[in-house]
Amino acid sequence: MLKIDDVIVSEEVLEKKFICDINSCKGQCCVKGDAGAPLEKEDIKKLKKNYKHIKPYMTKKGIDEVEKTGLYVRGSDGDLETPIINGKECAYAFFDEKGTALCSIQKSFEDKKINWEKPISCALYPLRVKKYNSFTAINYHNWSICKSACSLGEKNKIYVFQFLKNSITKKFGSEWYEKLEKIFKKRINHRNWKESMRRLLYEICKFH
Repeated sequence: MLKIDDVIVSEEVLEKKFICDINSCKGQCCVKGDAGAPLEKEDIKKLKKNYKHIKPYMTKKGIDEVEKTGLYVRGSDGDLETPIINGKECAYAFFDEKGTALCSIQKSFEDKKINWEKPISCALYPLRVKKYNSFTAINYHNWSICKSACSLGEKNKIYVFQFLKNSITKKFGSEWYEKLEKIFKKRINHRNWKESMRRLLYEICKFH
């Protein structure tokens, strides 16, 4: 674990490679699981303000669920989250002709109906942010449905925190992200130095 200001960051945030591959996973993060997307107080305000513009993109089942349970619900852990339909997809999800789950909030944003892209927890996934009394924790969420995203990240040598730069910056600020990036670069340099020393020692040993 490492600490930046009052934020505790899991080592995996700087170690895992990741690029979202929705063409392969079909947006299953919006469908599978036993709970909706975590919501912050600011997300709730934006949901209330923009729901009338989001609703036209939602499925009938999604609208029915929201009208039955509300724009948001309190999960089993006490945190606020989006409603889900029959233990499956998020109430704000809809499906394209290929069966890919998409977000009605994001679609409304893309069509310039609202100026809010989506809940910050969705924008930060697969990172999960948890607020405690004296600090905030960021962890990497391992999920089998993101296997193709991990493979794509490995192929392109993109780390998860790099892929999520804009979202991390939106949540924690540009200065905080720069601190995270600085720590990462130091680690890479140290790793490269160790590898160089290992190779040097190997070459030396070959001649003795």
